[in-house]
Amino acid sequence: MDGSADANRLAAGKAASDDSKGFLFGLAAMVLAALAMSISPSLVRLADVGPYASAFWRVFLALPILWVWMRYAEAAEPAAPRASFTLATILAGIAFTGDLFFWHISILRTTIANATFFATMAPLWVVIFGWLLLRQRVSRATLVGLLVCLAGGTALVVQSLTFNPSRAVGDGLAVVTGAFFGLYFLAVGAARGRTNAARVTFELSVITSVLLFLVAIFFEPRILPQSASGWGILLALGLISHAGGQGLVSVALGRLPTVFSSLVIFLETIAAALFAWILFGENVTLIQALGGVIIIAGIWISRPRS
Repeated sequence: MDGSADANRLAAGKAASDDSKGFLFGLAAMVLAALAMSISPSLVRLADVGPYASAFWRVFLALPILWVWMRYAEAAEPAAPRASFTLATILAGIAFTGDLFFWHISILRTTIANATFFATMAPLWVVIFGWLLLRQRVSRATLVGLLVCLAGGTALVVQSLTFNPSRAVGDGLAVVTGAFFGLYFLAVGAARGRTNAARVTFELSVITSVLLFLVAIFFEPRILPQSASGWGILLALGLISHAGGQGLVSVALGRLPTVFSSLVIFLETIAAALFAWILFGENVTLIQALGGVIIIAGIWISRPRS
């Protein structure tokens, strides 16, 4: 009997250790995803094509590396599930199209800090849509962490939150972006239950690139960049922000709760504000720095408990 009890304790300890490692790996992936995506507003500003063309190239140029990743991942685990173009993956592609459609234009019509803050309000939409569409409930700690993160994000953009007619449209478009980003999180989280991160990211990117190509053809007078530096900026947008950022989001959503994952993305607001300060002189004040600390505290409060 003692031997059986010891074996059970060892098995339970191993399972807990595996869960802890999976959580830490997912958390690291989401933090890196936030950092990779935080440079995208600055790159969109620097691109020599319009917002819809840059959105298309951002996704399209990432497809080759995403395809290689998918082939490598499935060769390494041939027995892993690989359902192709599931409904959840298709919805993720559509949601991400809406996200980029509104965000790239909002970046050009308001400050980078504002655009990123309103776009990264995705956790609020994840909670709302998760409850309305999926009847998902969240813990009290998660709700408190969400409110703390929102307070920190508000401190980051407090100087530019006063009503400014020239930025009102851009701010509104960024709010819509956040709603689509929330739907994207829910869809990718659902898709990850049936297939691996690499296939989900590649297939949703195929859908998004097709839809954004149609948008760019319709709205943009010019799709091709006019210089080598223009191509370089788009390539960085595709490889860093999309292949790196969205790929890591898919990895993390297979290991972390959806709402908590979306909260970690608030780190993107901090990093984007720093990039805007370095590249465009959008100064970071003491209040904004305090807001960044508050966001980190909110993420810590909302962490999943064992």
